[in-house]
Amino acid sequence: MTDTSTRIREFRMPDVGEGLTEAEILKWYVRPGDTVADGQVVCEVETAKAAVELPIPYDGAVHELRFEEGVTVDVGQVIITVDTDPSAGPVGSPAKVVDAATAAGAADTAGSVDTAGADTDADEAEDGPEGGKRQPVLVGYGVSASSTKRRPRKQRPGEPNGRAEAPVPEPAPVPEPEPAPVPASPNGAGRPLAKPPVRKLAKDLGIDLATVTPTGADGVITRDDVHAAVAREPAPAAEAAGRTEPVAGRTAPVVRPASGDAARETRIPVKGVRKATAAAMVSSAFTAPHVTEFVTVDVTRTMRLVRELKEDPDLAGMRINPLLLVAKAFLVAIRRNPEVNAAWDEENQEIVQKGYVNLGIAAATPRGLIVPNIKDAGARTLPELATALGDLVATAREGRTSPADMQGGTVTITNVGVFGVDTGTPILNPGESAILAFGQVREQPWVHKGKVKPRHVTTLALSFDHRLVDGALGSRVLADIAAVLERPRRLITWS
Repeated sequence: MTDTSTRIREFRMPDVGEGLTEAEILKWYVRPGDTVADGQVVCEVETAKAAVELPIPYDGAVHELRFEEGVTVDVGQVIITVDTDPSAGPVGSPAKVVDAATAAGAADTAGSVDTAGADTDADEAEDGPEGGKRQPVLVGYGVSASSTKRRPRKQRPGEPNGRAEAPVPEPAPVPEPEPAPVPASPNGAGRPLAKPPVRKLAKDLGIDLATVTPTGADGVITRDDVHAAVAREPAPAAEAAGRTEPVAGRTAPVVRPASGDAARETRIPVKGVRKATAAAMVSSAFTAPHVTEFVTVDVTRTMRLVRELKEDPDLAGMRINPLLLVAKAFLVAIRRNPEVNAAWDEENQEIVQKGYVNLGIAAATPRGLIVPNIKDAGARTLPELATALGDLVATAREGRTSPADMQGGTVTITNVGVFGVDTGTPILNPGESAILAFGQVREQPWVHKGKVKPRHVTTLALSFDHRLVDGALGSRVLADIAAVLERPRRLITWS
Protein backbone atom coordinates (compact mmCIF):
# COMPACT_ATOMS: atom_id res chain seq x y z
CA MET A 1 0.00 0.00 0.00
CA THR A 2 1.34 3.41 -0.96
CA ASP A 3 2.25 5.78 1.88
CA THR A 4 -0.22 8.65 1.67
CA SER A 5 2.29 11.02 3.25
CA THR A 6 4.48 10.68 0.15
CA ARG A 7 1.58 10.71 -2.30
CA ILE A 8 0.12 14.07 -1.32
CA ARG A 9 2.27 16.96 -2.55
CA GLU A 10 1.59 20.51 -1.40
CA PHE A 11 1.97 23.53 -3.66
CA ARG A 12 2.49 26.80 -1.81
CA MET A 13 1.77 30.34 -2.95
CA PRO A 14 5.05 31.51 -4.54
CA ASP A 15 6.56 34.98 -4.55
CA VAL A 16 5.93 35.82 -8.20
CA GLY A 17 7.46 39.28 -7.89
CA GLU A 18 10.20 40.94 -5.90
CA GLY A 19 9.40 40.76 -2.20
CA LEU A 20 5.62 40.31 -2.54
CA THR A 21 3.89 39.04 0.60
CA GLU A 22 0.43 38.05 -0.62
CA ALA A 23 -1.73 37.39 -3.66
CA GLU A 24 -5.44 37.04 -4.36
CA ILE A 25 -6.75 33.92 -6.06
CA LEU A 26 -8.72 35.19 -9.05
CA LYS A 27 -9.70 31.94 -10.76
CA TRP A 28 -9.18 28.21 -10.41
CA TYR A 29 -8.79 26.27 -13.66
CA VAL A 30 -9.04 22.86 -11.96
CA ARG A 31 -11.29 21.13 -9.44
CA PRO A 32 -10.67 18.25 -7.00
CA GLY A 33 -10.29 15.02 -8.93
CA ASP A 34 -8.99 16.66 -12.13
CA THR A 35 -5.83 15.20 -13.63
CA VAL A 36 -2.91 17.64 -13.84
CA ALA A 37 0.55 17.50 -15.41
CA ASP A 38 3.81 19.15 -14.50
CA GLY A 39 3.76 22.72 -15.87
CA GLN A 40 -0.04 22.90 -16.28
CA VAL A 41 -1.59 26.22 -15.24
CA VAL A 42 -3.98 25.58 -12.35
CA CYS A 43 -4.96 29.08 -11.24
CA GLU A 44 -4.64 32.81 -11.83
CA VAL A 45 -3.63 35.09 -8.97
CA GLU A 46 -3.40 38.85 -8.63
CA THR A 47 -0.44 40.33 -6.83
CA ALA A 48 0.23 43.94 -5.98
CA LYS A 49 1.70 44.32 -9.45
CA ALA A 50 -0.15 42.12 -11.94
CA ALA A 51 -2.29 39.08 -12.62
CA VAL A 52 -0.15 35.93 -12.97
CA GLU A 53 -0.96 32.34 -13.96
CA LEU A 54 0.58 29.67 -11.72
CA PRO A 55 1.68 26.26 -13.11
CA ILE A 56 1.69 23.14 -10.92
CA PRO A 57 5.06 21.32 -10.62
CA TYR A 58 3.56 17.83 -10.14
CA ASP A 59 1.82 15.08 -12.13
CA GLY A 60 -1.25 13.50 -10.59
CA ALA A 61 -4.81 14.35 -9.55
CA VAL A 62 -6.01 17.39 -7.66
CA HIS A 63 -6.71 16.33 -4.08
CA GLU A 64 -7.81 19.60 -2.49
CA LEU A 65 -8.14 23.31 -3.18
CA ARG A 66 -7.33 25.05 0.09
CA PHE A 67 -8.82 28.47 -0.75
CA GLU A 68 -11.75 29.74 -2.77
CA GLU A 69 -11.63 32.34 -5.53
CA GLY A 70 -11.45 35.89 -4.20
CA VAL A 71 -9.40 35.00 -1.12
CA THR A 72 -6.08 36.75 -0.42
CA VAL A 73 -3.38 34.26 0.55
CA ASP A 74 0.01 34.93 2.13
CA VAL A 75 3.10 33.84 0.22
CA GLY A 76 4.17 30.41 1.50
CA GLN A 77 0.70 29.10 2.35
CA VAL A 78 -0.45 25.83 0.75
CA ILE A 79 -3.09 26.58 -1.87
CA ILE A 80 -3.52 23.19 -3.58
CA THR A 81 -2.56 19.56 -2.90
CA VAL A 82 -1.97 16.90 -5.55
CA ASP A 83 -2.20 13.12 -5.25
CA THR A 84 0.81 11.93 -7.24
CA ASP A 85 -0.41 8.31 -7.31
CA PRO A 86 -4.19 8.40 -7.79
CA SER A 87 -4.23 4.81 -9.14
CA ALA A 88 -3.34 3.52 -5.66
CA GLY A 89 -6.82 4.29 -4.38
CA PRO A 90 -8.37 7.00 -2.25
CA VAL A 91 -6.28 8.70 0.39
CA GLY A 92 -9.09 9.86 2.65
CA SER A 93 -10.72 13.14 3.43
CA PRO A 94 -8.91 16.28 2.32
CA ALA A 95 -9.26 17.48 5.92
CA LYS A 96 -6.60 14.94 6.96
CA VAL A 97 -3.84 16.64 4.97
CA VAL A 98 -4.42 20.07 6.44
CA ASP A 99 -1.35 20.92 8.49
CA ALA A 100 -1.74 22.64 11.85
CA ALA A 101 -0.44 26.01 10.63
CA THR A 102 -2.91 26.14 7.76
CA ALA A 103 -5.83 25.08 9.95
CA ALA A 104 -4.91 27.73 12.50
CA GLY A 105 -4.66 30.35 9.78
CA ALA A 106 -8.05 29.35 8.44
CA ALA A 107 -9.56 29.67 11.89
CA ASP A 108 -8.05 33.11 12.36
CA THR A 109 -9.42 34.21 9.01
CA ALA A 110 -12.89 32.96 9.77
CA GLY A 111 -13.16 34.57 13.17
CA SER A 112 -13.36 33.04 16.65
CA VAL A 113 -13.75 29.24 16.80
CA ASP A 114 -15.12 27.27 19.72
CA THR A 115 -12.21 24.87 20.13
CA ALA A 116 -12.65 24.41 23.88
CA GLY A 117 -15.98 22.68 23.36
CA ALA A 118 -14.82 20.51 20.47
CA ASP A 119 -15.33 17.24 22.37
CA THR A 120 -18.84 18.17 23.40
CA ASP A 121 -19.60 19.21 19.82
CA ALA A 122 -18.28 15.83 18.67
CA ASP A 123 -20.72 14.02 20.96
CA GLU A 124 -23.62 16.07 19.68
CA ALA A 125 -22.56 15.69 16.07
CA GLU A 126 -22.21 11.90 16.44
CA ASP A 127 -25.84 11.29 17.31
CA GLY A 128 -27.35 14.65 16.46
CA PRO A 129 -29.81 16.49 18.69
CA GLU A 130 -32.38 13.71 18.30
CA GLY A 131 -30.29 10.77 17.25
CA GLY A 132 -30.03 11.85 13.64
CA LYS A 133 -26.99 11.43 11.42
CA ARG A 134 -23.69 13.21 12.07
CA GLN A 135 -23.41 16.87 11.08
CA PRO A 136 -20.62 17.68 8.57
CA VAL A 137 -17.43 19.11 10.07
CA LEU A 138 -15.40 21.75 8.22
CA VAL A 139 -11.63 22.20 8.25
CA GLY A 140 -10.61 24.03 11.40
CA TYR A 141 -14.00 23.54 13.12
CA GLY A 142 -14.52 20.76 15.68
CA VAL A 143 -13.30 17.22 15.18
CA SER A 144 -12.25 15.65 11.90
CA ALA A 145 -14.54 13.40 9.89
CA SER A 146 -12.45 10.34 10.79
CA SER A 147 -13.21 10.58 14.54
CA THR A 148 -15.24 7.50 15.56
CA LYS A 149 -14.25 7.12 19.21
CA ARG A 150 -16.15 8.81 22.02
CA ARG A 151 -14.46 10.41 25.02
CA PRO A 152 -15.48 8.31 28.07
CA ARG A 153 -17.82 10.05 30.47
CA LYS A 154 -17.07 10.47 34.16
CA GLN A 155 -19.17 8.58 36.68
CA ARG A 156 -20.60 10.40 39.68
CA PRO A 157 -20.22 8.86 43.18
CA GLY A 158 -23.15 6.62 43.96
CA GLU A 159 -24.40 6.64 40.42
CA PRO A 160 -25.04 3.24 38.77
CA ASN A 161 -22.94 2.21 35.81
CA GLY A 162 -24.25 3.46 32.52
CA ARG A 163 -25.02 6.77 30.97
CA ALA A 164 -25.95 9.53 33.41
CA GLU A 165 -29.01 11.59 32.79
CA ALA A 166 -27.01 14.82 33.07
CA PRO A 167 -23.39 15.29 31.97
CA VAL A 168 -20.69 16.06 34.48
CA PRO A 169 -19.63 19.71 34.21
CA GLU A 170 -16.41 20.06 32.28
CA PRO A 171 -13.59 22.48 33.24
CA ALA A 172 -14.29 26.01 32.12
CA PRO A 173 -13.03 26.54 28.55
CA VAL A 174 -10.36 29.11 27.83
CA PRO A 175 -12.07 32.08 26.20
CA GLU A 176 -11.19 33.07 22.65
CA PRO A 177 -9.62 36.54 22.01
CA GLU A 178 -12.96 37.96 20.89
CA PRO A 179 -15.73 35.72 22.28
CA ALA A 180 -19.24 36.42 21.15
CA PRO A 181 -22.51 34.57 21.61
CA VAL A 182 -23.55 32.68 18.48
CA PRO A 183 -27.29 32.45 17.80
CA ALA A 184 -28.77 29.14 16.80
CA SER A 185 -28.58 28.47 13.09
CA PRO A 186 -31.16 26.94 10.76
CA ASN A 187 -29.17 23.67 10.62
CA GLY A 188 -29.70 23.10 14.33
CA ALA A 189 -26.00 22.60 15.05
CA GLY A 190 -25.73 25.79 17.16
CA ARG A 191 -23.06 27.37 14.91
CA PRO A 192 -23.69 28.22 11.25
CA LEU A 193 -21.68 26.00 8.91
CA ALA A 194 -19.48 27.92 6.48
CA LYS A 195 -15.97 27.73 5.11
CA PRO A 196 -13.36 30.23 6.38
CA PRO A 197 -13.42 32.44 3.23
CA VAL A 198 -17.21 32.68 3.45
CA ARG A 199 -17.01 33.65 7.13
CA LYS A 200 -14.49 36.36 6.27
CA LEU A 201 -16.74 37.64 3.46
CA ALA A 202 -19.69 37.83 5.86
CA LYS A 203 -17.56 39.63 8.43
CA ASP A 204 -16.37 42.18 5.86
CA LEU A 205 -19.95 42.83 4.74
CA GLY A 206 -21.32 43.00 8.29
CA ILE A 207 -23.60 39.96 7.87
CA ASP A 208 -24.50 37.70 10.81
CA LEU A 209 -24.24 34.13 9.50
CA ALA A 210 -26.98 33.05 11.89
CA THR A 211 -29.42 35.11 9.80
CA VAL A 212 -28.33 33.59 6.47
CA THR A 213 -30.35 30.80 4.87
CA PRO A 214 -27.91 28.07 3.70
CA THR A 215 -28.32 26.46 0.27
CA GLY A 216 -25.14 24.38 0.21
CA ALA A 217 -24.89 20.65 0.80
CA ASP A 218 -25.64 19.58 4.41
CA GLY A 219 -26.67 23.11 5.34
CA VAL A 220 -23.34 24.81 4.52
CA ILE A 221 -23.57 28.55 3.81
CA THR A 222 -22.08 29.61 0.46
CA ARG A 223 -20.80 32.94 -0.87
CA ASP A 224 -24.01 33.37 -2.87
CA ASP A 225 -26.04 32.94 0.32
CA VAL A 226 -24.09 35.79 1.95
CA HIS A 227 -24.61 38.07 -1.05
CA ALA A 228 -28.31 37.19 -1.04
CA ALA A 229 -28.47 38.19 2.62
CA VAL A 230 -26.88 41.54 1.76
CA ALA A 231 -29.55 42.15 -0.88
CA ARG A 232 -32.33 41.38 1.62
CA GLU A 233 -30.93 43.51 4.47
CA PRO A 234 -32.99 46.71 5.10
CA ALA A 235 -31.30 50.02 4.43
CA PRO A 236 -30.29 52.14 7.49
CA ALA A 237 -32.08 55.47 7.50
CA ALA A 238 -29.06 57.50 8.60
CA GLU A 239 -26.93 56.80 5.51
CA ALA A 240 -26.65 59.14 2.54
CA ALA A 241 -28.89 58.72 -0.50
CA GLY A 242 -27.74 56.13 -3.02
CA ARG A 243 -27.37 52.36 -2.71
CA THR A 244 -24.47 50.08 -3.46
CA GLU A 245 -24.32 46.35 -3.34
CA PRO A 246 -21.40 43.95 -3.88
CA VAL A 247 -21.23 41.81 -6.98
CA ALA A 248 -20.00 38.27 -6.46
CA GLY A 249 -16.38 37.88 -7.50
CA ARG A 250 -15.92 41.58 -8.24
CA THR A 251 -14.70 44.57 -6.30
CA ALA A 252 -16.74 47.22 -8.12
CA PRO A 253 -20.09 48.07 -6.48
CA VAL A 254 -23.38 48.23 -8.38
CA VAL A 255 -25.18 51.49 -7.53
CA ARG A 256 -28.95 51.43 -7.24
CA PRO A 257 -31.38 54.23 -6.37
CA ALA A 258 -32.52 54.33 -2.75
CA SER A 259 -36.08 54.69 -1.57
CA GLY A 260 -36.69 57.95 0.28
CA ASP A 261 -33.77 59.04 2.43
CA ALA A 262 -32.59 55.47 3.00
CA ALA A 263 -29.32 54.38 1.46
CA ARG A 264 -26.77 51.60 1.41
CA GLU A 265 -23.03 51.43 1.22
CA THR A 266 -20.51 48.67 0.74
CA ARG A 267 -16.95 48.39 1.95
CA ILE A 268 -14.49 47.19 -0.67
CA PRO A 269 -11.31 45.57 0.65
CA VAL A 270 -8.22 47.38 -0.61
CA LYS A 271 -5.93 44.73 -2.03
CA GLY A 272 -3.95 43.72 -5.08
CA VAL A 273 -3.19 46.43 -7.63
CA ARG A 274 -5.31 49.07 -5.88
CA LYS A 275 -3.53 48.53 -2.58
CA ALA A 276 -0.11 48.77 -4.21
CA THR A 277 -1.13 51.88 -6.18
CA ALA A 278 -2.40 53.62 -3.06
CA ALA A 279 0.78 52.88 -1.12
CA ALA A 280 3.00 53.98 -4.02
CA MET A 281 1.14 57.25 -4.56
CA VAL A 282 1.22 58.17 -0.87
CA SER A 283 4.92 57.37 -0.73
CA SER A 284 5.66 59.39 -3.86
CA ALA A 285 3.55 62.40 -2.85
CA PHE A 286 5.26 62.73 0.53
CA THR A 287 8.85 61.89 -0.42
CA ALA A 288 9.42 63.56 -3.80
CA PRO A 289 8.82 67.33 -4.05
CA HIS A 290 6.51 67.65 -7.07
CA VAL A 291 6.50 70.55 -9.48
CA THR A 292 3.95 70.66 -12.32
CA GLU A 293 4.15 72.92 -15.37
CA PHE A 294 1.59 73.37 -18.15
CA VAL A 295 1.61 74.37 -21.79
CA THR A 296 -1.21 74.64 -24.34
CA VAL A 297 -0.15 73.82 -27.87
CA ASP A 298 -1.58 73.79 -31.40
CA VAL A 299 -1.34 70.15 -32.55
CA THR A 300 -3.17 70.53 -35.86
CA ARG A 301 -0.13 69.38 -37.87
CA THR A 302 0.35 66.39 -35.58
CA MET A 303 -3.27 65.32 -36.05
CA ARG A 304 -2.82 65.63 -39.82
CA LEU A 305 0.31 63.46 -39.61
CA VAL A 306 -1.60 60.82 -37.62
CA ARG A 307 -4.17 60.56 -40.43
CA GLU A 308 -1.40 60.21 -43.02
CA LEU A 309 0.42 57.54 -41.04
CA LYS A 310 -2.77 55.50 -40.71
CA GLU A 311 -2.94 55.35 -44.52
CA ASP A 312 0.71 54.32 -44.87
CA PRO A 313 0.79 50.65 -46.05
CA ASP A 314 4.11 50.12 -44.21
CA LEU A 315 2.29 50.78 -40.93
CA ALA A 316 -0.81 48.72 -41.67
CA GLY A 317 -2.13 46.91 -38.61
CA MET A 318 -0.14 49.05 -36.17
CA ARG A 319 -1.60 51.20 -33.39
CA ILE A 320 -1.34 54.71 -34.85
CA ASN A 321 -2.84 57.48 -32.71
CA PRO A 322 -1.89 60.86 -31.20
CA LEU A 323 -0.46 59.12 -28.10
CA LEU A 324 2.17 57.48 -30.29
CA LEU A 325 3.48 60.85 -31.50
CA VAL A 326 3.29 62.31 -27.99
CA ALA A 327 5.44 59.42 -26.80
CA LYS A 328 7.92 60.00 -29.63
CA ALA A 329 8.02 63.73 -28.87
CA PHE A 330 8.72 62.96 -25.18
CA LEU A 331 11.59 60.67 -26.17
CA VAL A 332 13.06 63.35 -28.47
CA ALA A 333 12.87 65.89 -25.64
CA ILE A 334 14.67 63.46 -23.30
CA ARG A 335 17.40 62.93 -25.89
CA ARG A 336 17.90 66.68 -26.05
CA ASN A 337 17.80 66.99 -22.24
CA PRO A 338 19.20 63.69 -20.88
CA GLU A 339 19.55 65.05 -17.33
CA VAL A 340 15.79 64.71 -16.86
CA ASN A 341 16.02 60.91 -17.17
CA ALA A 342 17.40 60.20 -13.71
CA ALA A 343 16.54 58.85 -10.26
CA TRP A 344 17.19 59.96 -6.68
CA ASP A 345 19.24 57.55 -4.55
CA GLU A 346 18.30 58.50 -0.98
CA GLU A 347 20.59 55.98 0.69
CA ASN A 348 23.75 57.11 -1.09
CA GLN A 349 22.62 60.70 -1.63
CA GLU A 350 23.28 60.49 -5.35
CA ILE A 351 21.48 61.33 -8.57
CA VAL A 352 21.52 58.27 -10.83
CA GLN A 353 21.62 59.26 -14.50
CA LYS A 354 19.94 56.70 -16.79
CA GLY A 355 21.40 55.93 -20.20
CA TYR A 356 18.17 54.27 -21.30
CA VAL A 357 14.49 55.23 -21.28
CA ASN A 358 11.88 52.76 -20.02
CA LEU A 359 8.71 54.61 -21.00
CA GLY A 360 5.72 53.87 -18.78
CA ILE A 361 2.17 54.14 -20.12
CA ALA A 362 -0.59 54.43 -17.51
CA ALA A 363 -3.37 51.96 -18.36
CA ALA A 364 -6.80 51.75 -16.73
CA THR A 365 -7.87 48.13 -16.20
CA PRO A 366 -10.77 46.47 -14.34
CA ARG A 367 -8.33 45.74 -11.49
CA GLY A 368 -7.12 49.32 -11.23
CA LEU A 369 -4.51 51.60 -12.76
CA ILE A 370 -1.25 49.94 -13.74
CA VAL A 371 1.84 51.39 -15.41
CA PRO A 372 3.71 48.88 -17.57
CA ASN A 373 6.69 50.27 -19.45
CA ILE A 374 8.31 49.87 -22.84
CA LYS A 375 11.91 48.83 -22.29
CA ASP A 376 14.56 50.89 -24.15
CA ALA A 377 11.85 52.98 -25.79
CA GLY A 378 14.35 55.66 -26.75
CA ALA A 379 16.19 53.25 -29.05
CA ARG A 380 13.08 52.18 -30.98
CA THR A 381 11.95 53.42 -34.38
CA LEU A 382 8.43 54.79 -34.83
CA PRO A 383 7.05 51.45 -36.17
CA GLU A 384 8.76 49.57 -33.32
CA LEU A 385 7.35 52.00 -30.78
CA ALA A 386 3.86 51.65 -32.31
CA THR A 387 4.04 47.85 -32.09
CA ALA A 388 5.30 47.91 -28.50
CA LEU A 389 2.62 50.42 -27.47
CA GLY A 390 -0.15 48.32 -29.03
CA ASP A 391 1.09 45.14 -27.35
CA LEU A 392 1.42 46.90 -23.99
CA VAL A 393 -2.14 48.26 -24.02
CA ALA A 394 -3.68 45.00 -25.23
CA THR A 395 -1.86 42.94 -22.60
CA ALA A 396 -2.86 45.34 -19.83
CA ARG A 397 -6.54 45.28 -20.78
CA GLU A 398 -6.51 41.47 -20.83
CA GLY A 399 -4.95 41.43 -17.37
CA ARG A 400 -1.84 39.58 -18.54
CA THR A 401 0.79 42.20 -17.70
CA SER A 402 3.71 40.54 -15.93
CA PRO A 403 5.45 42.04 -12.88
CA ALA A 404 8.63 42.45 -14.95
CA ASP A 405 6.80 44.73 -17.39
CA MET A 406 5.98 47.13 -14.54
CA GLN A 407 9.45 47.35 -13.05
CA GLY A 408 12.31 49.65 -13.95
CA GLY A 409 10.35 52.56 -15.43
CA THR A 410 12.14 55.91 -15.75
CA VAL A 411 9.41 58.29 -17.04
CA THR A 412 5.68 57.91 -17.67
CA ILE A 413 2.85 59.24 -19.86
CA THR A 414 -0.75 59.31 -18.64
CA ASN A 415 -3.37 59.96 -21.30
CA VAL A 416 -6.18 61.73 -19.43
CA GLY A 417 -7.58 63.04 -22.71
CA VAL A 418 -9.36 59.77 -23.42
CA PHE A 419 -11.71 60.65 -20.55
CA GLY A 420 -12.45 64.11 -21.95
CA VAL A 421 -10.13 65.78 -19.42
CA ASP A 422 -8.04 68.79 -20.45
CA THR A 423 -5.14 68.34 -18.03
CA GLY A 424 -4.14 67.42 -14.48
CA THR A 425 -1.30 67.34 -11.98
CA PRO A 426 -0.08 63.74 -12.15
CA ILE A 427 1.83 62.15 -9.28
CA LEU A 428 5.19 60.61 -10.03
CA ASN A 429 5.64 56.86 -9.96
CA PRO A 430 8.12 56.05 -7.17
CA GLY A 431 11.68 56.05 -8.47
CA GLU A 432 10.86 58.01 -11.63
CA SER A 433 11.84 61.57 -12.45
CA ALA A 434 8.93 62.83 -14.58
CA ILE A 435 5.40 62.09 -15.72
CA LEU A 436 3.61 63.75 -18.65
CA ALA A 437 -0.19 64.21 -18.73
CA PHE A 438 -1.66 64.38 -22.24
CA GLY A 439 -5.05 66.15 -22.29
CA GLN A 440 -7.95 65.99 -24.70
CA VAL A 441 -7.39 67.35 -28.19
CA ARG A 442 -10.12 69.92 -28.88
CA GLU A 443 -10.96 71.99 -31.95
CA GLN A 444 -11.16 75.59 -30.79
CA PRO A 445 -10.44 79.16 -31.98
CA TRP A 446 -6.69 79.82 -32.20
CA VAL A 447 -4.59 82.65 -33.59
CA HIS A 448 -2.66 81.13 -36.50
CA LYS A 449 -0.56 83.30 -38.82
CA GLY A 450 -2.28 86.42 -37.53
CA LYS A 451 -5.82 85.15 -38.02
CA VAL A 452 -8.28 83.43 -35.72
CA LYS A 453 -8.92 79.96 -37.08
CA PRO A 454 -10.29 76.67 -35.74
CA ARG A 455 -7.29 74.55 -34.72
CA HIS A 456 -6.73 71.33 -32.83
CA VAL A 457 -5.38 72.28 -29.41
CA THR A 458 -4.30 70.29 -26.35
CA THR A 459 -2.78 70.99 -22.94
CA LEU A 460 0.27 69.14 -21.63
CA ALA A 461 1.27 68.94 -17.97
CA LEU A 462 4.70 67.78 -16.82
CA SER A 463 5.28 66.83 -13.18
CA PHE A 464 8.88 66.27 -12.11
CA ASP A 465 10.95 65.56 -9.02
CA HIS A 466 12.36 68.94 -8.01
CA ARG A 467 15.26 67.32 -6.15
CA LEU A 468 16.91 66.34 -9.42
CA VAL A 469 15.03 68.37 -12.03
CA ASP A 470 15.10 72.11 -11.51
CA GLY A 471 12.64 74.56 -13.06
CA ALA A 472 14.86 75.41 -16.02
CA LEU A 473 15.40 71.78 -17.02
CA GLY A 474 11.74 70.86 -16.58
CA SER A 475 10.67 73.87 -18.63
CA ARG A 476 13.04 72.99 -21.49
CA VAL A 477 11.72 69.43 -21.63
CA LEU A 478 8.08 70.54 -21.72
CA ALA A 479 8.83 73.24 -24.32
CA ASP A 480 10.61 70.71 -26.55
CA ILE A 481 7.65 68.31 -26.38
CA ALA A 482 5.29 71.12 -27.35
CA ALA A 483 7.58 72.24 -30.18
CA VAL A 484 7.66 68.75 -31.71
CA LEU A 485 3.88 68.38 -31.51
CA GLU A 486 3.37 71.82 -33.05
CA ARG A 487 5.75 71.06 -35.92
CA PRO A 488 6.19 67.25 -36.12
CA ARG A 489 8.91 67.60 -38.81
CA ARG A 490 11.19 68.16 -35.80
CA LEU A 491 10.91 64.44 -35.19
CA ILE A 492 13.35 64.22 -38.10
CA THR A 493 15.48 67.30 -37.61
CA TRP A 494 15.95 66.81 -33.85
CA SER A 495 16.45 63.03 -33.93
